[in-house]
Amino acid sequence: MLRVLTRKIWLVPVILLTLAGCLGAPVAPVQQAPPPVVEAPAQPDQIRLEDALKGRTLSNGEVAELSDRLLCDGNTCLNDEKTMARLEILLLRALKSPEKSQRAVLLRNLGIIHYHQNKFKNARQELQNSNELNPRDPRTHFYLARLFAQQGEVYQKQGKQKLSRQQFKRASIEMDMARKLAPGNPTYKQDLQHFNHPGPGR
Repeated sequence: MLRVLTRKIWLVPVILLTLAGCLGAPVAPVQQAPPPVVEAPAQPDQIRLEDALKGRTLSNGEVAELSDRLLCDGNTCLNDEKTMARLEILLLRALKSPEKSQRAVLLRNLGIIHYHQNKFKNARQELQNSNELNPRDPRTHFYLARLFAQQGEVYQKQGKQKLSRQQFKRASIEMDMARKLAPGNPTYKQDLQHFNHPGPGR
């Protein structure tokens, strides 16, 4: 009999605690793992470009990286006149800086912009200057090849066959160099005639 009573007395606190929880009495909260930290998405390059033009200081290395991303093959920015004009301003500013470590990349990227803007004379000068500073950059050779091929087409249309052949030969040499320096790049494996050349040079 005493044993049964002990069991019943022991059940009373359990029943009371259960009822208290059901009736809204405070219950200790269950600890949960903190929510995962979600990083903010990366700032779009066009916004970084606009901020830089409004006064945000970028090192020449940052300008080189930003312009490399905006000018990569297939990027829609290559056809966006506003972005190209802003990037041109940023590159020209960076080239005035006393910091010279990224000069070859900055000149190359300025040459790429001028190529796409049909400013072929400027593009050739900038790309050749870049090539003098870093003759092992395949992208510089690739754009020089495009420039020489474009000039070859201009001479061909003018009936200047000898000059045209000279330009195409130079284009072939530059393209071969790009392929040699970056053998895994499929863009450099294509024939130069595959690319659309942006009209007559200035």
